Amino acid sequence: MKDAKQLKLIANRNRKRIIEMVYRAGVGHVGGALSATDLLTAIYENEVDFKESRRTRVVLSKGHAVPAVYAELVEKGIIEEKLFPTFRQIDSRLQGHPYTCDIPEVDATTGLLGQGFSMAVGMAAVKKKEQDPHKVYAIAGDGEMQEGQMWEALMAAAHYKLDNLVLIIDYNKLSSSHPTNEIINLEPLAEKMRAFNYHVIEIDGHDMEQILAAIKEAKAVNGMPVMILADTVKGKGIRFMEHIPKWHSSGLTEEEYRAAMEELAQEEEELAHEI
Repeated sequence: MKDAKQLKLIANRNRKRIIEMVYRAGVGHVGGALSATDLLTAIYENEVDFKESRRTRVVLSKGHAVPAVYAELVEKGIIEEKLFPTFRQIDSRLQGHPYTCDIPEVDATTGLLGQGFSMAVGMAAVKKKEQDPHKVYAIAGDGEMQEGQMWEALMAAAHYKLDNLVLIIDYNKLSSSHPTNEIINLEPLAEKMRAFNYHVIEIDGHDMEQILAAIKEAKAVNGMPVMILADTVKGKGIRFMEHIPKWHSSGLTEEEYRAAMEELAQEEEELAHEI
């Protein structure tokens, strides 16, 4: 198990990989990938063992944020960085959304928002029936919570008391062009989920200590599914991207690429001194 300091350093490496991938390919959903990086890094590093036949599953329901998953799969030695320029190209292993046929370690093919969480509910139901002790983690976007299918799946998971299911909301508060809650207001989201019979944990989604504590708490819950409501920042880690709708989906100029990589290199140096 890696501690918070080690995970922060890995997450920073993953952010560098995301920037490299999107820059080389000239396209990609960079903002939402960066907001989910800390959460995905902690889960994959500490909870997923790809050598196990029965293991923890991770469903990226907000599939457009897949660069964050590819970055972590590089960290795990499953894919190589030399593939980054092929991201979102025809016949590439690195499709623009998770695709299980090309990368079996990706647990669900997702794209249309809302469907990934429904798959996670099904996985959790099967694991519970088979008495498989491993969790299913589903990462969804806040804009995705505006899909009707999400609420059907939320009700089903609570009805069947899927306490092996952990839904993580990457609550970065920006959709593709406008603040999420100006499009359809989700609030009071935590109270709504408690009314749906969820165990709700509210955290700073970029504080690795809080992320680890939330995962530990989620693993101890019995009798109901868990929602981790993670307060995040779209474009986290790159100052000129943070809170800016443009970076929902955009390539980078050479100047932007160099500025982002310089900022992450400085952060990496500071983090390395802490370990």
